[in-house]
Amino acid sequence: MIIRNDKVIRIREHSAWAGPACEWFHQKWGIPEAAYAESMKACVEQKSAVPQWYLVVDHERIIAGAGIIGNDFHNRKDLTPNVCALYVEEPYRRLGIAGDLLQFIRRDMMRMGIDTLYLVTDHTSFYERYGWEFLCMVQGEGEPEMTRMYRYQSKERA
Repeated sequence: MIIRNDKVIRIREHSAWAGPACEWFHQKWGIPEAAYAESMKACVEQKSAVPQWYLVVDHERIIAGAGIIGNDFHNRKDLTPNVCALYVEEPYRRLGIAGDLLQFIRRDMMRMGIDTLYLVTDHTSFYERYGWEFLCMVQGEGEPEMTRMYRYQSKERA
């Protein structure tokens, strides 16, 4: 499945989706809604390229989403900005939505002058499919185990 541009919602352009998005991300990741609300408010105010939030919708229903924040709760504050909270609803998995959303986000961030993105994950081999490369291990805040840090450095032009 290829995401059409009109199916991806940029919260900065469609602030009415911020409330539903905060609730949806909170349900998926357990981070307080207030934290998402604060980040999405900064996104809508557009004072800088980071943070940004994206949704994929199908018939007005959120089926996937992700954000760009400065740091995704890890000790390497120099590795920024970070893709965070990537999630695809179960019935929509294995359709290429995550890869398409990642590509959409990378291109959108490139248009804003950011050509290198980072993310933390416990997944192995998933992100490599989409051009991400393993960079190093990082310590997550309050996490006993180290986690994998990936980097995507764009070689294309916006």
